[in-house]
Amino acid sequence: MAANKVIVYGGRGALGSKCVQHFKSKGWWVANIDMAANEEANENIIVKLTDSFCEQAGQVTSDVAQLLGEQKVDAILCVAGGWAGGNCSSKDMYKNTDLMWKQSVWTSTISSHLAAVHLKQGGLLTLAGAKAALSGTGGMMGYGMAKAAVHQLCRSLAGKNSGMPTGAAAVAILPVTLDTPMNRKFMPDADFGTWTPLEFVAETFFHWATGTDRPVSGSLMQLLTSGGKTQAVAAL
Repeated sequence: MAANKVIVYGGRGALGSKCVQHFKSKGWWVANIDMAANEEANENIIVKLTDSFCEQAGQVTSDVAQLLGEQKVDAILCVAGGWAGGNCSSKDMYKNTDLMWKQSVWTSTISSHLAAVHLKQGGLLTLAGAKAALSGTGGMMGYGMAKAAVHQLCRSLAGKNSGMPTGAAAVAILPVTLDTPMNRKFMPDADFGTWTPLEFVAETFFHWATGTDRPVSGSLMQLLTSGGKTQAVAAL
């Protein structure tokens, strides 16, 4: 088995698939956690749909424990998520908020517990926040609330008595818009030079996982792209 191991939560999505691909190309063992399998991953844990958080968390936690046994992983990358709009007058506010909570907060919370149990000392946990959630998000309230919760979780994981392994870091990325096929489909007239390439994110995760330029634990790293060039800049 490969010396280095990573779990990608949401490894079937656009960003997750790129992360699976990138880490595999570096010789890492990769496990995918998602609602569907990624054939490029070494192992897949399929998440069962349920409206009970405890039920879903219990299933994923149990399946990961069965897969890993006593083995520890070098990194856990939580890149699960999604987007939905709607203000407080929207007929879809409840439904969209529920979806955003499930996609971002459930997955981030489960990933945090997996890190406490299965991450090596000095390992890396990444979470997926959003730059928009650093301020009000009037037209997408459910999304903003969920991402702000992820930011708070990331900062809490860096705190004393958080339960994280010794020397491990929790870092959240705060993109503006990721350059995914779905985003191009729905925003064909946008300035793609301001969108963050998935390759940049996957490469950045790899650098952090191997100790290169890794931010301090609890950092919220904005991914700012202009003219096709991206920088990871800590939010104040």
